[in-house]
Amino acid sequence: MKLRYCLLACLVVAFPLFGFAKKDISDIDKNFSGNKSGISKAVYKDALKPPFKLEGFPFSDTAPLRRLPKSFTEADVNKGALWLSMHTSGGAIRFKTDSRYITIRSKLFRSYDMNHMARTGSSGFDLYMKGEDGKYLFMGAIQPSSEEVKGKETVEAKFKKTFPNKKMREFILYLPLYGGFDSLKLGFEPRSRVVAPSPRKISKPILFYGSSITQGACASKPGNNYTTLLCRAVDAPQINLGFSGSGKGEIAVAEAIASLDLAAFVFDYDANAPDVEHLMKTHEPFFKVIRKKRPNLPIIMMSMCSSPVPERTAVIKRTYDNAVASGDKKVWFIDGAELFGGLGNDLCTVDNTHPNDLGFYMMYKTVLPVLKKALSIR
Repeated sequence: MKLRYCLLACLVVAFPLFGFAKKDISDIDKNFSGNKSGISKAVYKDALKPPFKLEGFPFSDTAPLRRLPKSFTEADVNKGALWLSMHTSGGAIRFKTDSRYITIRSKLFRSYDMNHMARTGSSGFDLYMKGEDGKYLFMGAIQPSSEEVKGKETVEAKFKKTFPNKKMREFILYLPLYGGFDSLKLGFEPRSRVVAPSPRKISKPILFYGSSITQGACASKPGNNYTTLLCRAVDAPQINLGFSGSGKGEIAVAEAIASLDLAAFVFDYDANAPDVEHLMKTHEPFFKVIRKKRPNLPIIMMSMCSSPVPERTAVIKRTYDNAVASGDKKVWFIDGAELFGGLGNDLCTVDNTHPNDLGFYMMYKTVLPVLKKALSIR
């Protein structure tokens, strides 16, 4: 027995001598490393300018992008929402190219390395290609380093999926859920073409207003947020006004939403209302501001998905019931207790609050039939 312990101790001491003293898991498993091969050959273009199509920012189209009007101050909305409005959740870049590969170069800022969320989701980008059947296929995600997340280095990498031949293909790039950027360029094979994308099936955006769950915590990549899954399924642009801990139902936000021409509005800030009294004070007035300006806008109201509180759900249901009683035929209600499709927080969340990918998928599956009905599509 003593001999066995001596041998084990010798192996532990000897590991560095044999090259096993590793700084990073990517030193052992290359699948965990970013793909930087070939990026020096790429021809880079500003992704915020034509022919690229930027979606998700009705109040801003230049970096740094903002999800709320630039004129907003703390007199209009809480400090947290102002800060988080410079995160690019729900944002997307659409385009067509015949390049056999696509690379990215971006300078991040206001990004977070979070304890409970994959960096590919909080600060990464993911790419999808539109197939011949109209469905989008996942092409890969960019994995920024901790130094890149802090803005100390520029993100520069190639999406791992490449193609054997030059053929015009359509793509959508989703932007980080918990961070912004000062610049964003996409790189393509020399002498390749980049042109504008095809029109969406639904031209007007679907807007989501709510909490950190709406913003995307804790999807493993931007394309897995339930809001994005929904918009990809119905082929519509998205506006995501989810603000982590900061969706408080301010009237100024309702007025900004009411100023937009939308396909539908999903109303889900229950998790951020400090208490039932706050929800009672703000929920129906928020709804009425939008309904007054947009009498025919389809509106879906939801209570929180994880650990819903009956008293809070009742407040939201009352807003819905009052609308129906007044003759409103463009409102729908989803009880948050149904959003995980019968599965519990143990399977659907990372921390008993924020959905993981399974949780977001279950939310998507529950909301999709209601959204289709609201949009009058099959």
